[in-house]
Amino acid sequence: MTRIRFQQSLDQLKENLLVMAGLAEQAIQRAIEAYRVRDLSICDLVSRSEIAINRLERDIDQEALDLLAMEQPTAIDLRFILSVIKINADLERVGDSAKSISERVRNIEQMAAVPDLPVDIPRMAALSAEMVRKSLQSFIDADPELARAVLMMDDAVDTMNRAAYKALTKVMEEQSQIAPQALNALMICRALERVADHATNIAEDVIFWIQGADVRHHKSVMAQKKSAESAGQISQT
Repeated sequence: MTRIRFQQSLDQLKENLLVMAGLAEQAIQRAIEAYRVRDLSICDLVSRSEIAINRLERDIDQEALDLLAMEQPTAIDLRFILSVIKINADLERVGDSAKSISERVRNIEQMAAVPDLPVDIPRMAALSAEMVRKSLQSFIDADPELARAVLMMDDAVDTMNRAAYKALTKVMEEQSQIAPQALNALMICRALERVADHATNIAEDVIFWIQGADVRHHKSVMAQKKSAESAGQISQT
């Protein structure tokens, strides 16, 4: 394969991944909308989109593996192909989370209406969706700084998920008559937290592709750094 043809193949791979990204982002947005307006017809759209997402995931993986088998890519091209494979998997899981949310919406609609539960799902959903959007934009623009900004957003979603767990488990313990509704809300929060995790993974892969830096487990690294700095300050006192 000539270099020109190889570059064209890389461009096509990127285009296909962007199609996958569009489907996954649309699926999570639809799932969030289904929860907001309680529209089961939107849940049907989410379920149908999963078929296309799963098929495209397989096609992109095969396309990437074929490129690795037929060519000896340069370092940055190799990182790009490896990143595409990993981003592809995370996008498929975003689609899975969207389906999970839509299924919980179906469950909620079959139950008796309850007063507002002590959790702000729309706010958590908006932040998770924003992380997905920005991580994908960082891929489109090859922008590692935007990708790093996504990493910094993950803590907020984690904090909201922990607060939701605490509040909703308390509801389930103290108000057993609405425990099923609280459980479905809790599962939606967990799915949104996973969406944010997948967006974080995508951002990490963009940084790896562009800069060759492995920033996985960045939270534990930062925690160790802060611990070391604190220990140093203590030793100086």
